[in-house]
Amino acid sequence: MKKTFLIAVGFMLYAAAMWYYLIHGAQTDLPVQFRGSAADPTMFMNERQLKLSYDFSRIKDWIYFLSVPLEWLIYLIVLGFGLSKRMRGAVKEVTRFSFIHTALYVLLLSFISWILTFPLRYYSYTISRDYHISVQPFKGWMKDSLIDFWMGWLFTVLTVVVIYFFIRKSKKKWWLYAWLISIPFTIFLYFIQPVVIDPLYNKFYPLKDQVLKEKILTLADRADIPASNVYEVNMSAKTNSLNAYVNGIGSNLRIVLWDTTIDKLNDKQVLFVMAHEMGHYVMKHLYQNLIGAIILSFFGLFLGSRIYSWAVSKWGKQWGIKGIGDIAGLPVLLLIFSLLSFAAGPVENAVSRKAEKDADRYAIEMTKNPDAAVGAFQQLTISGLSEVNPPKLVKFFLYGHPTMLERITFLDSYRQTYEPNEREKANKQNGQ
Repeated sequence: MKKTFLIAVGFMLYAAAMWYYLIHGAQTDLPVQFRGSAADPTMFMNERQLKLSYDFSRIKDWIYFLSVPLEWLIYLIVLGFGLSKRMRGAVKEVTRFSFIHTALYVLLLSFISWILTFPLRYYSYTISRDYHISVQPFKGWMKDSLIDFWMGWLFTVLTVVVIYFFIRKSKKKWWLYAWLISIPFTIFLYFIQPVVIDPLYNKFYPLKDQVLKEKILTLADRADIPASNVYEVNMSAKTNSLNAYVNGIGSNLRIVLWDTTIDKLNDKQVLFVMAHEMGHYVMKHLYQNLIGAIILSFFGLFLGSRIYSWAVSKWGKQWGIKGIGDIAGLPVLLLIFSLLSFAAGPVENAVSRKAEKDADRYAIEMTKNPDAAVGAFQQLTISGLSEVNPPKLVKFFLYGHPTMLERITFLDSYRQTYEPNEREKANKQNGQ
């Protein structure tokens, strides 16, 4: 009990320290050399938007830095208060079938986690509503939350059943067998996501604007993307943010535009955004992400298996865990995987930022319209109340994209090079 109290106090002190850092300690002022440039938010945002952007970013960043250790704290509470062994005993009394036993245990653990994280998730939702990023009614938000819960429960059950099956078969090599099984499963998820998972949350339909559709398909044809349709998703019922993407593999490839993007950007800006997304496809970023996920899961399972065995041997008796094959040890395993995922996050972000920068370069080379490109990112900043120059710690842990300062500065520098070159070409042609 004393340890639990100390952990809770430590969490509150951590929350206070993060708030102080984000409000007082973080350096977010625009460097002098960028003031007055296209990347300077004062050049395209009014005072109210600047204030809202700063406040919204601070609160959302703080929520993120609370949510991650909160998950770890929940697992420790479940273990420290003996809830895990009690849940194991409770589900055993209900059924003797191993699969149902595992499914019920995961359901109880998932429900505890869902309930304890609900206040923070609800607070995040209300903040998005208050700042007019989200326009989704509470009913719709709860529906999506429940879909998340049941989808998460289903995937966790399938994963846990496989892992514990192999643990009971081979206590030393279970991680390798689990990894081998995960490969086709991961590929399958990439394949079905656009047509099975995504439609659970949103409505997709062919792009209504036929002129814009033809322009996008022409762009796709230039990029050798085998697309015959462009899909629009009704996101205006949920958010004012903008987005577009190309996802799926093989025959399930989809080009998708949020309707908010169509409403708030002109056609040239939309084409730049779509060229960026096509760049990911052309440069095989989707497949690189897939391979990266498979490689990371290999090392994650290997390290996780070692740490799990060590943790159970050291604290298993105290937590009521009979061995690494005991389902009561699942919170330990999930805690370890969460910690490893958090540690790998900055590396994944750095790789992702490189891919995003390459896609920006591809898009501007394809569209050759720097004004539209800069305008698109400025509008994205306004619509999402994004921070142009976020704190370094926030960028390190959260940003899978370059900052808006970096992206707009890159495109603006291209404009300064491109326009004189175009004038020189035009002068030569006129001279001839």
